Amino acid sequence: MMRKIKLIEPQIGEEELKRISEVLKSGYLTEGPVTKQFEEKFAETVGANHAIAVCNCTVALELALRGLKIGRGDEVIVPSFTHPATAQAVYWAGAEPVLVDVDINSYNIDTAKIEDAITKKTKAVIPVSWGGNPLDPAAFAKLKDRYGLYIIEDSACSVGAEFNGKKTGSVADVSCFSLHPRKIITTGEGGMVTTNSDEWAEEMTSLKKFGEEVVDGRLTFKRIGTNYKLSNVVSAIGLAQLEKLPRILSRRIELAENYNRLLAKSKHVKAPARDKKAKHVYQTYATYIDVNGARDTVMKEMRAKGTEVQIGTYALHLEPAFKETKRKGSLNNSEALFRNLLALPMAASMSLDDQKYVVSEVEQLVQRLS
Repeated sequence: MMRKIKLIEPQIGEEELKRISEVLKSGYLTEGPVTKQFEEKFAETVGANHAIAVCNCTVALELALRGLKIGRGDEVIVPSFTHPATAQAVYWAGAEPVLVDVDINSYNIDTAKIEDAITKKTKAVIPVSWGGNPLDPAAFAKLKDRYGLYIIEDSACSVGAEFNGKKTGSVADVSCFSLHPRKIITTGEGGMVTTNSDEWAEEMTSLKKFGEEVVDGRLTFKRIGTNYKLSNVVSAIGLAQLEKLPRILSRRIELAENYNRLLAKSKHVKAPARDKKAKHVYQTYATYIDVNGARDTVMKEMRAKGTEVQIGTYALHLEPAFKETKRKGSLNNSEALFRNLLALPMAASMSLDDQKYVVSEVEQLVQRLS
């Protein structure tokens, strides 16, 4: 019998069903008090003053840019190694992304490359805390102070991550989280924006609800907005997921530490790096295969044997949609990571024996191809 090992496994159960049932019985299905409760609980969890629930992380990024008045004529620096949504949101807000390279070890944006790309048009940077690996807040604070840039963190993968005791979502001007099923917690689809600014929170809340604002007790439409709301039904799932977050994080870190030990002496398969000051939450456990051209063959053969593996993410400068996008400097690290990272299974139900099997299979295949 083929051994089947899943890449991910959303932690959904009776708690979510109970909360959904309560919403359905209430008859109040659209965004309302349950969503408000979810926002408040999320803000408390990440240590931010405000959280704004939206329908996915891509529109969360767009909302952040619009809330900060970034648009036509402005440039926003983005890592090339990221999901296309990071740069697509910049285009949808009317601004222009500028691609720069990432650090080969952390997989996160290289701050030195950011400085090289800054022009008079640069208004913001969107660093990605990739795969759950948190950013160093001090490094971005220096950029902000020196150049007056907004820091909008694409923290899609990083609920629960911390750097030097500071939680992802509590430090950047605005942070944007994903609630997709592959992320740490999920609502199926969904996103969350966090900020410590009362002004920006008010602006973004209005923008996501048609530009609404109450003036002198009357609902008015003060600005041109849109509809990015998150329903009570979906938010009910989010509340149940937040209650499980400590257990989810503990298990993911346990799985990652198992992999770290199993790969400690590997010749060709490199475990993801982690700064000693960081609490990495391993939304993706991405190993670097140092035999060029081997990753895709390994991935194909492991999938054929029933083990779900995946690439890390994309190098945007190699994708047709971004062929005309501005870029600064070499993007060699982004390309190397795109071609050589292999994401290993992180399903909560995996046994240690499953993990040993996965590592053994990867190493044998890479050795054969080296």
